[in-house]
Amino acid sequence: MHCGGASLDSLARRFGTPLYVYSADQIVERLGLFQQALASREHLVCYAVKANSALAILKLLAERGAGFDIVSGGELERVLAVAPEAAGRVVFSGVGKTAAEIDLALKAGILQFNVESESELKLLAARARRLRIRARFALRVNPDVFAETHPYISTGLSEHKFGIDIRRALGIYKSAASDRWLEAHGVSVHIGSQIRSAAPFGKAIERVSRLARQLRREGVAIEAIDAGGGLGIDYHAGAFDAAEKVGEYAAAVEEALGDFPGRLLVEPGRFLVAQAGALMARVLYVKRNGKKTFVIVDAAMNDLIRPALYQAWHEIVPVRPRAGKPRMVDVVGPVCESGDFFARDRKLAPVEPGDLVALLDAGAYGMAQSSNYNTRPRPAEVLVEGKKARLIRRRETMADLLGPEQA
Repeated sequence: MHCGGASLDSLARRFGTPLYVYSADQIVERLGLFQQALASREHLVCYAVKANSALAILKLLAERGAGFDIVSGGELERVLAVAPEAAGRVVFSGVGKTAAEIDLALKAGILQFNVESESELKLLAARARRLRIRARFALRVNPDVFAETHPYISTGLSEHKFGIDIRRALGIYKSAASDRWLEAHGVSVHIGSQIRSAAPFGKAIERVSRLARQLRREGVAIEAIDAGGGLGIDYHAGAFDAAEKVGEYAAAVEEALGDFPGRLLVEPGRFLVAQAGALMARVLYVKRNGKKTFVIVDAAMNDLIRPALYQAWHEIVPVRPRAGKPRMVDVVGPVCESGDFFARDRKLAPVEPGDLVALLDAGAYGMAQSSNYNTRPRPAEVLVEGKKARLIRRRETMADLLGPEQA
C-alpha cells in the first residue's frame, strides 16, 4: 500500500507505529472541489479546524485561500501561528466562548463571531466596547431540521444545545442594531456532521435565506450566510465520487439561497481530511479466546477513539496481504478497557505478529481526539506530498507527558 508515492511499509519503518499518515494532495484536491463548485457566487471555504488541527495542514489550506472555522481560542492560536494573514478569514463558532477567547479573536480581527445565545451576544458587546473594537457577528440559528446521522453529531433540532430559535432571531438582530459596537454581518446555521444527503442542507438554508431576506427588508444589512459544514463521506469500502457529492451539495445550497446577493460561507472539515488520512498500526499478537479471535495491535482507543465512542466503522486492511481466506476477528488495542476496539466480528485477511495494518479514513477526528490514557504517548504524524514524506509532529516522549506535572 502507498500514500501518494510513499510506501506505507517504508513510512512505518522510518517513523515507527502507531503513525498517522496524510495525503496533502488529496486535501488540496478536496478544497478545490468546493472552490470550483461554488465559483459562480462569492464564497469562502472555512475549514473546520476541529477535524484535524495539525499546523502543517492548516498552513497547506491557508496557502490556497481557505478560511477557518474555529471553536476555541486554542484553535485560533494555531491558525495565527502558521497564517496570521488568514485572521480575517476566520469564523468563531461554539456555545461556550469565554471573555478571554472573545478578546483574543477581537484583537486578531476575525471575520465573524457565530453567536449561539443572547447572553453570549451581550458578553461580545461588552468586550467589544471595552476594547473599542467593533465585533462582526452572525446569529447561529436553529432551523429545527432533522439530519439522519449519529445523535452525538446531530445539532439542528430544537432539543440540542446549539443555536438560537430561528423564530426569535429577527427580534435579537433588531435589538442589537442599537449597539454601536456590534455589526450584524451574517446568519449562521449548522445542522450536524456526517450527513450523506444534500436535502437537509437545502432545507436548512432555505429557512435561513428566508430570514436573511426578511432582515434586509427590515434594514439589517446581512452580508453573508454561513451554511456550516457536515457533508459526510463513505467510511465503508467501495467507490466514492467526491466531486459528485460536492456538486449535489452546492446545487442544493445554491437553489435554497435563491436571490440572496451576499457571500456564502461553508465549513467542511471531515470531507476535506478524513479520507486523506490513515492510522498505521503493527500487529502485536493474534490470540484465540474460546470462539473469538483477537488481533491485538499497538494502536489503541487513545489514538483513535471513534469506534469506541460512536461505534464508528473504519476499514482495516493489511499493508502487505498474506495468502489465505479472511477470518472473523476482533481488532483491539492494548488499553485496559473492553471498549478498546477498532472492529468487532470483522472479516480480515490473515495477519501475523509483526504485520502492518492500516485503519483507513482516519484523517478527521483521529489525532484531534487522541489522549494520553494509560500514559500512552500520542502517535507521530506524517504528511505526504507527491513522493515526499515529512514528519509534521514527532512522537511524544515520556518527558512530554510528565513535564507539566509536579509530585
